[in-house]
Amino acid sequence: MQFLQGPILYGLIALAIPIIIHLFYFRRFKKVYFTNVKFLKEVKEETSARRKIRNLLVLLSRLLALGLLILGFAQPFLPQDTEVKKGAKAVSVYVDNSFSMSSLSQDVPLIDKAKERAREIVSAYNVEDRFQVLTGDFEGRHQRLVGKDDALALIDEIKVTPSVKKLSQVIVRQKQALQSAQNDEVFSSYVISDFQKNITDLEEFADTSVSINLLPLISVQEKNIAIDSCWFDSPVQMKNQTNPLLVKIKNYSQEDADNVRLVLKLDGQIKPVGTMSVPAGKVVTDTVNVTILRNGWHEAELTITDYPVQFDDSYYFTFNVAEQINALVINGGANSKFVNAAFRGIESFKIVNKTTQNLDYSSFPTYDLIITNDLSSLSSGLNFELNKYIKNGGNVLMFPGANANKDSYNAFLDGVPANQIGANEKNERKVASINTEEFVFKDVFENKSALFKLPVSQENYTISKFSSRGEESLMIYRDGSTYLAKFRAGQGHLYLCAAPLNADLNDLVKNGEIFVPMLYKMAISSARNNQIAYIIGKDEVLDRPNKAIGSEKIYKIKGEKEEFIPEQKVIGSQVILGMNNQIKEAGFYDLYLEEANPLGVFGYNFDRRESELQYVNTADLAKMTQNNPSFSIVDSTKNANFAELIKERSSGVVLWRWCIIFALIFLAIEALLLRFWKVD
Repeated sequence: MQFLQGPILYGLIALAIPIIIHLFYFRRFKKVYFTNVKFLKEVKEETSARRKIRNLLVLLSRLLALGLLILGFAQPFLPQDTEVKKGAKAVSVYVDNSFSMSSLSQDVPLIDKAKERAREIVSAYNVEDRFQVLTGDFEGRHQRLVGKDDALALIDEIKVTPSVKKLSQVIVRQKQALQSAQNDEVFSSYVISDFQKNITDLEEFADTSVSINLLPLISVQEKNIAIDSCWFDSPVQMKNQTNPLLVKIKNYSQEDADNVRLVLKLDGQIKPVGTMSVPAGKVVTDTVNVTILRNGWHEAELTITDYPVQFDDSYYFTFNVAEQINALVINGGANSKFVNAAFRGIESFKIVNKTTQNLDYSSFPTYDLIITNDLSSLSSGLNFELNKYIKNGGNVLMFPGANANKDSYNAFLDGVPANQIGANEKNERKVASINTEEFVFKDVFENKSALFKLPVSQENYTISKFSSRGEESLMIYRDGSTYLAKFRAGQGHLYLCAAPLNADLNDLVKNGEIFVPMLYKMAISSARNNQIAYIIGKDEVLDRPNKAIGSEKIYKIKGEKEEFIPEQKVIGSQVILGMNNQIKEAGFYDLYLEEANPLGVFGYNFDRRESELQYVNTADLAKMTQNNPSFSIVDSTKNANFAELIKERSSGVVLWRWCIIFALIFLAIEALLLRFWKVD
């Protein structure tokens, strides 16, 4: 047994008072005179014995009453399985409010059970104690200690949100708030969660400065099916063509799911796709054919029917079909009439011809494809700008000049990096094959085995073979050397041809069935890595072309229920937009400088980490934390007197009430003895 107010035990000295009263009052005898006392001898002996017994019982009652009263004020308690620390307390209570907490615990959602337990924890402490109420949102207002009433009000406001935090992050956050407590306050924290496996990372947590109480809540194991992701088979979506969309659906439960209905909503029009079966624990990928009838931004939503976990039953994505594709040709001599003719027949293409003398480097990001034609050398400025353009997602098709300065070209190629050009060989060479599996020529020819004329060059440069440069051959000469190569750099591509574009030296321009689709596919390949869907809490940064150059306007993002100004940082021709956790709901969000003219539409979805309803049970949780004495597990399944359980853990088994009760009982016994036990 221990005492919260140990010095009060010195009051036990007051037990001498009843003893003194007993000695000086009950030992006093009254003299009664009789003429003859010999007949009273036996009566006197009997009365004296009874009086002694009564007086001793009265003394004992008084001693016990006073002693118990003093013990009560000293606040005795019996420590439980956790160490009881004395003094005012600073308490942090974390309530997991992620989507998995919407699962059922018997007949109520886990989040309601968690809030109930949080209230009982706060109620178990004293009024002078201070509290932090923390959720997965990590809001600034939750990073401070408040009074008991304010803590209960914060608990009432908790709602399920898409925020997901690792438990190690939660405990670090709790410690930061508790460190603001006064020096004499005792720290303790509570973590109320379902302890999903994908967030429970307590094995390596070694901090022992804070007492951490884990309260696992047990949910009813439920089946869950989710739309995991989707993507287009073709990297670029085109108007008036069928665009295959691949949809990945995952069954997180241990039961087969039959007749899962998939629906696509495109630009407000609902298009039922059909039903499917998803085996237990497996992933099924289905194909949805999407036909696009107009240019511009498109909003699409995939949905399935699944109950009761529904946050992952919808998947929002967007894509843009460009109104116009812009190409820049940098000519070392006269404009190529063949290139102009190739683009002239396509309405959505616009071609601009420039010479090296009148280039505007700042306009490079506005082009989808840059073609260099017959340049004798590459200046250091052009070298730098082309490299930057490629790494930022642009595409460059390079035809070296007939008498090119190889050193200037190779300086550029080293920066990509790409294989270098070598000697200029002036002999006829024929192309033997085309790589129809690569994006540029994939799906271009209906009959891949058909015989058609392949390019022939009268003069060409050798292209080195460094395996580290990641060359992908698109067309190959009969001797196995490269005619047209592709290199990936950053977010863009470099296409390098071994022969000049001059029609007298290279008849590629005369092979329209190859040249025209090649230019078209190279131009649109800049959109290959365009992201069509985003994850709340993960994709917090957007990188977009800056449309506010020279303007004081600011970017805004607007969703169905909210509008905010993102963090904005301009780097060159790009603007970096930071969301800073301001997006809370899944759906579509418009980016604009002027509301009537959106610059982009983005589909944000909830994090699918919460879809996997796999939990760490109490036994595994105990093994996970057995090497850290600061952890203790609280049985939160007890519905009755849970607040009393918490109070006993924080203050031990409180005994002062029993001391007061028994003190009153012994005082009552004393009164009864004095009133009804007459011995005179």
